[in-house]
Amino acid sequence: MNIALIAHESKKKLMQNFCIAYRSILAKNELYATGSTGRLIEEVTNLNIHKHLTGHLGGMQQVAAQIEHNEIDLVIFLLDPNIPRAHEQSSDQIRRICDTHNIPIATNLASAELLIKSLDRGDLEWREMYK
Repeated sequence: MNIALIAHESKKKLMQNFCIAYRSILAKNELYATGSTGRLIEEVTNLNIHKHLTGHLGGMQQVAAQIEHNEIDLVIFLLDPNIPRAHEQSSDQIRRICDTHNIPIATNLASAELLIKSLDRGDLEWREMYK
């Protein structure tokens, strides 16, 4: 499965800890991330991550394009609900595209853990039909 990992600035440490905790599951999949998030995850996990540009420099659009081309099976996007409204456009775009293309997306730690455990159990194998 192809997994996209994105985190707002205030959630990057949480994303690192999430990836440490679920390293064994993530290692079995192809991982994609926006630039700084991917670099930070690699530093603490040694996972191989395909890194796009930094989110605000076009990385979010690169991930969105992958979703639109059915190249992503699962998105973990740890959002900061307190982020200023002006910066939410990219977040809304990713969520809207995931909804349009039926891609599971987690926007907080609780839903991320549910999705990653579902992935490990094989509950997301239905995504293979879409490829």
